[in-house]
Amino acid sequence: MTDRHHLLVHGGTFAAVGDGGDISGVRGGSSPDGLFVRDARHLSRWQLTVDGAVPEALTPVADGDTARCVLVPRGGRNEPPSCTIFREQAVAEGAFVESLRVTSNRQAPTTVRVAVTADADFTDQFELRSDYRTYAKAGAVRTRQVLDDGVRFGYRRGDWRSCTTVTAEPAPDGVEETGTGARRLVWTLELEPHGSAELSLRVAARPHGAAHDPEVPLSPTAANEQLLAMEREFAEGVPFPTGWPELAAACARGLSDLAALQVPAKGPDGEELLVPAAGVPWFLTLLGRDALLTSLFALPYRPQLAAATLPALAATQATEVGAQAVCQPGKIVHEVRHGELAHFGQVPYGRYYGSVDATPLFLVLLGAYTEQTGDLSLARRLEANARAAIGWMLDHGGLTSRGYLVYRSDGGGLANQNWKDSPGAMCSADGSRPSGPVMAAGAQGYAYDALRRTAQLSRTVWDDEVYAALLEQAAGDLRDRFQRDFWMPEHAFPALALDGDGHHVDALASDAGHLLWSGLLDKEYGELVGRRLLEPDFFSGWGVRTLASGQAAYHPLSYHRGSVWPHDNALITLGLARYGLHDEARTVAHALVDAATAAGHRLPEVLAGYGRDTHSEPVPYPHACVRESRSAAAPLALLTAVGGA
Repeated sequence: MTDRHHLLVHGGTFAAVGDGGDISGVRGGSSPDGLFVRDARHLSRWQLTVDGAVPEALTPVADGDTARCVLVPRGGRNEPPSCTIFREQAVAEGAFVESLRVTSNRQAPTTVRVAVTADADFTDQFELRSDYRTYAKAGAVRTRQVLDDGVRFGYRRGDWRSCTTVTAEPAPDGVEETGTGARRLVWTLELEPHGSAELSLRVAARPHGAAHDPEVPLSPTAANEQLLAMEREFAEGVPFPTGWPELAAACARGLSDLAALQVPAKGPDGEELLVPAAGVPWFLTLLGRDALLTSLFALPYRPQLAAATLPALAATQATEVGAQAVCQPGKIVHEVRHGELAHFGQVPYGRYYGSVDATPLFLVLLGAYTEQTGDLSLARRLEANARAAIGWMLDHGGLTSRGYLVYRSDGGGLANQNWKDSPGAMCSADGSRPSGPVMAAGAQGYAYDALRRTAQLSRTVWDDEVYAALLEQAAGDLRDRFQRDFWMPEHAFPALALDGDGHHVDALASDAGHLLWSGLLDKEYGELVGRRLLEPDFFSGWGVRTLASGQAAYHPLSYHRGSVWPHDNALITLGLARYGLHDEARTVAHALVDAATAAGHRLPEVLAGYGRDTHSEPVPYPHACVRESRSAAAPLALLTAVGGA
């Protein structure tokens, strides 16, 4: 996010407002502004004017769960402002609430005309991305209905229905048309000398499929108290390290963000669940890979995330072949969307299965959850889902036919289907892209761990020794093949991937650290890889870069070709500790905690790859999600890996 937009998040709802609390409804750019619920923009304009002009921010909105700013009418040194406006905003599930206090600065009675221009365009988030795509919406109708205390905006298209209701206390003196579809709520305030008047505005968003309007808190303070109570409950009982206050603060901040980022989902029997959304602004929804890694990081401290994520993903597991969504039986979903374009099939992401690694990670989490908690009931309940996931890995996934998990570019969706899913992320050292099917190194590590953990479940929970032995044999064979086929002796390092002809995709990449986390490499190879990741071309001082510098493909501001990802580094740190490289693990952990400390103890989705030796502060990546569940959970993974050291 840029410093022009400030995020307010609560569950499946977020608002992005400007420095003065306004929403402009701009399209394109690195982030949208507006009020969003279930992938749709329910407020596209929210602009305050005082006496016909937009006030200026005396104190702009700062980061926080409540947006507060102080505004004054524009003027000069010799014309002090006639009044001061204290503005406060917050969100709740499906709701946005604002309070305005207008205070006169004059010694005589004063009349102030306050107006809020509101609109709801119900635009799908996919329409707001900077990819220049347009989507036909034949038969779409927008409506505006003036109420006694506000206005209701409606939208329909075929069987799709949604609405946004704006109400105010006191009721506006009038609701004016603007000629653009927006409506202007107007008040004429008679202020006593140095007197004040207060206005309360409440916005209720009813997305498609909701039976009724949400409950809107009475004030931003009430909304903030709801959120703080939820955050306190979520963090209660977590043993923060006393000897490392910066890590403790990063863990606390991460848990607060995880509490706010939980979104509703349903389990196999229709039960209501709360699962970690991937992040805001673009991914406030269930993404399989992201939810699984977040739940794994948090597992020792908040196992309820895994207990919700696993059945939610089981409920969306593919049962048939569907070409458009890269859907195959047993595959775990990559992305679930609830917006209009997904509903009408104009984007493939309603349930999209373009991930080669969500399926093995599902099995890894199921095994880890059972081992961590001792709860056998979930493994018993999801036995059929786990066996179907193994079936996908062996059959459609490619383990039997190719010896490895394989993906192919999806023309209607994602070109790359491992965690580095941007178009040019999978590349050779010279920047060239592989042709044909791709066998990504990290996914093979996940597959190895999945086979081993599922074998353990088969033996100890399902009482199937034959199946367990089959999976253990498959895991051992995969390990032997991998170290033969992926290892690059000239670099003493594994390839990023194999191409369709089995040739090395030879970029030196951080994915090798995921192999340590999975335990795929022999001890000798693992120690070589772990120490190599801490050399200066890889290690920026803020973490391990996705690609080592010095390669032609490296760029410090590329999404996946030289940047630093906190969740990537959390996996690397866990892997270093697994292989006994505790000094290296502490080095990476301290770097990440320092980066978090420099940003109010919050780790963003991704940082630029510039070195600490050339710039003493971490450089932000310009399009990063500020709140991202994997990054929020990363400090918990560091705590697991190195304790309070």
